[in-house]
Amino acid sequence: MKQNEFDVVVVGSGAGGGVVAGELAQCGREVLLLEVGDHHTAESFRRWEVKATLDLFWPMRFAPLPDGDVLALLSGRCVGGTTTINTKVGLRAHARDVAKWHPATGLTNNEGEPFAVAELEPYYTRVEDLLGVRERSDWEKCVYTAQAGFRALGTDLEPVHSYTDANCMGYGSCLQGCPTNAGKSTMNTYIAKALGSTPLDLRTGARVERVLVEDAGAGARAVGVEYADAAGNWHTVRARFVVVAAGALNTPQLLRRSGLGNRSIGRHLGLHPLRLVYGLFDKPQDAHRVYPISAHCMKFRHDEDGGFVIEASTVMDPIAFATTIRDENGPLWGPQLVEALRTYRHWNGLLAMVNDENNASVIVDADGRERFEVDFQPRERERLAAAMRFSREVLEAAGAKKVCWTGVISTHVQGSCRMGDDPMRSVVDRNCESHEVKGLFVGDASLVPRTLSVNPSLTVMALATRLAEHLEMAMSGELAIA
Repeated sequence: MKQNEFDVVVVGSGAGGGVVAGELAQCGREVLLLEVGDHHTAESFRRWEVKATLDLFWPMRFAPLPDGDVLALLSGRCVGGTTTINTKVGLRAHARDVAKWHPATGLTNNEGEPFAVAELEPYYTRVEDLLGVRERSDWEKCVYTAQAGFRALGTDLEPVHSYTDANCMGYGSCLQGCPTNAGKSTMNTYIAKALGSTPLDLRTGARVERVLVEDAGAGARAVGVEYADAAGNWHTVRARFVVVAAGALNTPQLLRRSGLGNRSIGRHLGLHPLRLVYGLFDKPQDAHRVYPISAHCMKFRHDEDGGFVIEASTVMDPIAFATTIRDENGPLWGPQLVEALRTYRHWNGLLAMVNDENNASVIVDADGRERFEVDFQPRERERLAAAMRFSREVLEAAGAKKVCWTGVISTHVQGSCRMGDDPMRSVVDRNCESHEVKGLFVGDASLVPRTLSVNPSLTVMALATRLAEHLEMAMSGELAIA
């Protein structure tokens, strides 16, 4: 095969792209994996907040809210994507979550039945086995402090499951990359394994401008991509299949730049909006020196029960803490902020995450600039308020003498290029292939038709495993594909 011709080119190396590339490379396929970020490993991971933010994250993005505030959008920009800098929570979607998908996009399985969670179960199992997903019941003091508040209100915390191993030392540095490699990102699992033993070609600092689309007579077909390297030099590569897995904020922009016109591209973006709610206690909590999401309260996870999940315990690192903490009067400033930072070790935090209804959008303006629109509906605003109220009550019941919080944040964007049978309501079909362009697939959180009630990373990996299987069957001749 020529230097710039591949079986598959994958754009993005996170929970979706890293899995697709690794799985196909393990099958012996010539795979090119393009990542706009750099390749950092545990050797360089230090709890140096500013440097990690620069090296591993996308520059901060914001969406304006009607009240004049903004919603902050956080995601990774490095090999492994957001899996390199997340808290490794590994939860399967509930059957009620996936039951929303068919009404949203007409999504069915290969038998024409409504798509259900059972379709994902074998792929969940494969991912869980590879990553070593385990229960985290090794709680620190601050989690038990929070638990007392939950129990006082008639509910409780339960351990999370995560893709971490016994090398986790509870440093609390997950958002700066795991220094012990205990956190099983796609970077140090799927990709690292493939780089050592397969034809996988990983190219970093690669900004993909467009998918190359040709008219193959029977219709448009993807034949490769065009990208700029870190030095600004342009490259064209060709491939039998193209998988776009650049994340739910970037994938729709790339499809638009490539000339696709499906009206659903960029629409139906889900946000999993959340706030961190902090309680100030008399005794040190040291919530910055724990596995950040050790436990959760799932009592209210379903829409009819409240539509939110509360996770414990967590607190932002000092700079992020100082720049986002607020109370009823707005952001803390001056002496109040100084005092909050002096008592940093005494704050304990909850993460209050809300089910939204995919009413946000990714838009590319005429001049090529990205823009994000958020249109929270009354039910979504009420869930945000209820999650905030309950979190405050928990902390006060646990003994907090003061409660503060952050603005609204999104770290789990989903659904901007949804999978479904109906081309009017979705961007790709049940096999993740574009309704418009043959040979063009989406392989990231963009696929999710409706926001899940839990962290979506395990579901994204399961969907990516399913896609990789589909592509391997096509390339091996087991499956007829155009």
